[in-house]
Amino acid sequence: MNKLIGTGVALITPFKSDLSVDVEALSNLVKDQVANGINYLVVLGTTGESATLSKSEKDLVINTVIKANNGKIPLVLGIGGNNTAALAEELKFTDLSAFEAILSVSPYYSKPTQEGIYQHYKIISEASKKPVIIYNVPGRTASNVLPATVLRLAQDFKNIIGIKEAAGDIVQAMKLISILPEDFLVISGDDMVTLPIILAGGHGVISVIGQGLPSEFSKMVQLGLEGKVKEAYKLHYKIMPSIDLIFAEGNPAGIKAMLHSKKACENVLRLPLVKSSDKLLGEIEAFMGQF
Repeated sequence: MNKLIGTGVALITPFKSDLSVDVEALSNLVKDQVANGINYLVVLGTTGESATLSKSEKDLVINTVIKANNGKIPLVLGIGGNNTAALAEELKFTDLSAFEAILSVSPYYSKPTQEGIYQHYKIISEASKKPVIIYNVPGRTASNVLPATVLRLAQDFKNIIGIKEAAGDIVQAMKLISILPEDFLVISGDDMVTLPIILAGGHGVISVIGQGLPSEFSKMVQLGLEGKVKEAYKLHYKIMPSIDLIFAEGNPAGIKAMLHSKKACENVLRLPLVKSSDKLLGEIEAFMGQF
């Protein structure tokens, strides 16, 4: 899965003022990511507000991204949920031919045990025609996929090939790196600790800030992968304030404010999410003046 080493970006879904999907803005955003060194794109993740999209809108987003990308970089599709049987059924009938892998979030709200999480991913593995990346984000799911469970899944299912680790726990990330097979992808799901995870042996990131600063962030990741520590940290510290800014009022409100400041999209979200405050937008615009 060398194609998924480096900087992945979790795409937003741009909306027009009438809350319809802004196809032109999405297409332009994809082209901008490709042109500025992003290694792969994740479609319909949390950042893409997938929970508020209808089936037809999801199809529109997928088709728009595929067309704009035009085969230039790999694509990963977000397919996850807490109804295991329904998810397996969806996987069986979803056309995954344009995608390198799927990213599947650990079941949320239900708070399954580690055995429940294992059995869930067993079914996902068996149903998926493409490799599976586990997505561990306890802050959203209310349960943590422990390293021992990830190791068990990696050993038992060949098409489970990585984890997006967003527990916000650098020690847990290091434990994952230390116990998993070398070719099992440990991908940062937290922009702020991406570089430390890479330098500890991780394989890259699925990023939010990378969407707003694609050239700078992807360069930092590449420097980290090359072991050029001083140069990588110089960029990290330059980018770091923006990471605090875009998450200050939640995701994707912050990154949409940043992209709005770049005139890449309208500053529109769907309820229950709301756009960032004018104060935060001003702070983001001031920061972006440095680039």
